[in-house]
Amino acid sequence: MIRVISFQLFLILLFSIKANSQPSEINYKSRVDALSKNISSVFYEPETGLYKETNGKNDKLHSYLWPLCALVQAANEAEQMEAGKEFMKPVLGAIAQYHNTNPPAPGYQAYVTKEEKDSRFYDDNQWIAIACLDAYNRTKKKSYLDIAEEIYRFQMTGYDEKSGGGLYWKEDEKNTKNTCSNGPGILVALQLYKITKNKEYLATAIKLYNWTNKNLRAADGIFYDAIKIPGLKIDSAKYTYNTGTMLQSNVLFFTITKERKYLDEAELIAVSAEKYFYKNNKLPGNYWFNVVLLRGYEELYKVNKNKQQFQFFVKDAERIWKEEKDEKGLVGTKDSKTLIDQSAMMEMFARLDRLK
Repeated sequence: MIRVISFQLFLILLFSIKANSQPSEINYKSRVDALSKNISSVFYEPETGLYKETNGKNDKLHSYLWPLCALVQAANEAEQMEAGKEFMKPVLGAIAQYHNTNPPAPGYQAYVTKEEKDSRFYDDNQWIAIACLDAYNRTKKKSYLDIAEEIYRFQMTGYDEKSGGGLYWKEDEKNTKNTCSNGPGILVALQLYKITKNKEYLATAIKLYNWTNKNLRAADGIFYDAIKIPGLKIDSAKYTYNTGTMLQSNVLFFTITKERKYLDEAELIAVSAEKYFYKNNKLPGNYWFNVVLLRGYEELYKVNKNKQQFQFFVKDAERIWKEEKDEKGLVGTKDSKTLIDQSAMMEMFARLDRLK
């Protein structure tokens, strides 16, 4: 009888170990490779060096800039996985075709410059800068830093003292100041400060951080979307990426200043974000918004080494891979698959591989 019980306990223990170790056995690299190949074969146009927005019917001949903001970050993460590969090069080549030198400062417009004139969004530019700063920290190639510094100058043309400060979202319609332009604006400034030690960057980061917390932070640490200008009405929508940039900002402030208040705030945001966004065993439907939130958790993990905090991303990514992938390996819940969804999950799996 004792032997039977002992054997049963052994089986339970064995199953438990296998279940707990399962995430670390997932071959994330094969998924990153598969998504990267699909992006190249389905969305990339070698003859123009540009990308299509979806694999279905598109309103425009080529993609808007935003999906490329996701793809350039995914390409950076893929390069971290495979030393010597140049996944970023074709993406930055495409992004260069959105460059617009109009005053008050050069920046990137929302659509291909030679095809039509379009608006410039401060956040589109900032996402590119963030990816380039990550690439600079990894490679020390000055060309990445040059892009980020130019974008910093462009983003600051979107700053004024209406509503007490903050960056606008869109250059030609200055009617909202958003977490999605101030959160990444803080990250650009902080990363530039860490690299250059130029105190102007740190001063900017503090100024934007204080303004965003004063105007767009909810009591639970989740961030609202925007404040309307000039009426100052709050758009109270809450998206994962907005909370993600502020989570990451707090961790970076802590690593720079060593002030405990920033780490305490980061921990509060991390707990609140899981509670608010992870419902019924799934995150909201925008993959790219969600991976920006994961960036914040990854930054926090570097400090607190708490693997449990990001396990809900592991579970959600598994659900997506099993339930929201078609027979061709393209992810997304709609019949027409998008470049931004493929890019977001490529980044997601690359980050989870690093974290496992």
